[in-house]
This record gives sequence, C-alpha cells and structure tokens, in this order.
Amino acid sequence: MSEENKPEETTVPTPPVGEDGKEEGKAGSAADGSVESKPVGSDSVGAENPPVENKPEGSSESKTEASVPPTGASTPATDAAAERAAARAARLAARAAAEAGEPAPAGAATPASADAGSDEEKAAKAQAAAEARAARAAARGAKPESADPAAPKEPSPNQPLLDRLVAILKAEAGEDAVVESFINERDAHRPYVIIHSSRWPQAALTLRNHEELRCDYLRNLSGVDQETHLEVAYHLLSLTHKHEYCVKVKTDREQPSIPSVADVWPTANWNEREAFDLFGIDFPGHPNLVRIMMPDDWVGHPLRKDYEPLDPEV
Repeated sequence: MSEENKPEETTVPTPPVGEDGKEEGKAGSAADGSVESKPVGSDSVGAENPPVENKPEGSSESKTEASVPPTGASTPATDAAAERAAARAARLAARAAAEAGEPAPAGAATPASADAGSDEEKAAKAQAAAEARAARAAARGAKPESADPAAPKEPSPNQPLLDRLVAILKAEAGEDAVVESFINERDAHRPYVIIHSSRWPQAALTLRNHEELRCDYLRNLSGVDQETHLEVAYHLLSLTHKHEYCVKVKTDREQPSIPSVADVWPTANWNEREAFDLFGIDFPGHPNLVRIMMPDDWVGHPLRKDYEPLDPEV
C-alpha cells in the first residue's frame, strides 16, 4: 500500500511546547477559532467547567421534563374533575331541597345539560324495569282462566281394607270400639285404627280370629309418650291374607293402664314388660309384669319425657 493511500491515524499529536513552557495553541485557540479535539473519556476535561449535555428533542427525558407542569398550574383533568364535583354537589342540594319541600338554593350551580339528560334516562330505565317486574309478578300470581280446578285427591288403595276393618270391629267389639281411623300414607298407606282401651280385649280377639282379618302375628309392640297422654302401638300382620294393620290404644298419663293381650299374642309378654319398665304403663292380666331392663329398685321410667334421674351421674 502506498503512503498516499494509508488511512489517517486517529491519535492526537502532542502539541509543541513553547519557550515559556506552555503548550502552544491553548492560548491562541480562541483567537484563531480552532477547537482542540480530545478523545471521549479523556481525563483532560476539567471539573471546573463540566460539559453541557445536549439531549435530542425527541428523547424520553426531554418529553418528561416538558410534560411536568409548573407548581400551582391547573390541568384539563383537574378542571373536569372540579366541574363534575360541583355538578354532583348541585344535584344533591337540589334533591335535598325537593325532599324538604323548599326551593333549591339560589347559589347552587345548575348541572350540565348532559348530566341532566343522563339522569333522566337512568330514571326512565329504572321505571321501565320496575313496571316489567311488576307485570311478571302479576302474571305469575294470576291463575289462567282456562285452567281446570284442582282434581280431587285419589283415595288410598288401602281405603277399602280400612273401611272393612272398621266395620268388622264395630260389629264384633262394639260400636264405640273404634275411636279414630285413617290411612298413614307415609307408612306405605297402612290402615290405622285407634281402639278404646275398655274395648281392647275383645277387639284383639276379633283381629286374630275373624276370617277376613286373621291377624295371627304381632310384629311389634311399643310404648309412646305423647306428653299429653301415653299410648301403645301394635303392628299386626296377617300371614294368611298378607295384610298389615296398626292398632293404637291410648291411656291416661297419671295412671296409665291398658289390658294385657299376652294371652292373644304371646309376643306381647316381653314387649308389655318393656313398656311397663320404661314407660310405667300397667297391663292388667299380664302373667308376670316385672321390670325387664332396669333393676327392681330403680326410681322412675327412663323413656318418659318427664323423667328425671335420681342420680344425674348414672
């Protein structure tokens, strides 16, 4: 490569030193207009006169500085917020004056037409929604004129069985033997009859011996405390006809007594002893009516609702 085509070196040449020991060109740089070029980052920049950094107009820092308003200056956003607050205060004052029956304050600012229009529109929409709700409620409550009246309740499939049971008991045990009769739909439509305690022995024989009934099996006997009175429920089953009945006999709470049917259904022997032990119901005619669960000297009957144990720790 020739000397003419070599690239120029970027190093700054050392300025010549004059006779006074100072670098030539420093003192006269201002006079001849030449500016000494120095590499960036050089230590030759003095701390006394730091360079002024020129930022481009489009930089983010220049935009931030330009966007910050001077202290105490108002902006369009604050002006709009102030106007909205004033309009809201005026509406509240006008509403309070209307509720009190007084004219609106003279100094109250009139809300903007746009705000007034929006309030009226909201009120109209709310009124329309309320009317629609009222119409729907009225439609639900109104019965259609063409609807047929409620159909009568169908009788229980066991109603004929109950009617025949009541007729047989009244004919065999006495007209006043049946105090009440009904179908218990919750208990698989089971026929229920309530028998007067004085007619119970004869009614029990009729239930067991009558050809149409044949209740030859006592499935369960249980005492019940109804607070106003005590009662015993007898669940009977006819193994011959596959029919099931429930018979109830009520008794006084103070002196409970129901005739024993242990001689009619042997199952009643121990069940009556249990009702005597836990409820205190007497069963005249029982062959051996003694406690079956609690000790003989136990005070009270634990399954009665008014039972209070003599020893609370037991």
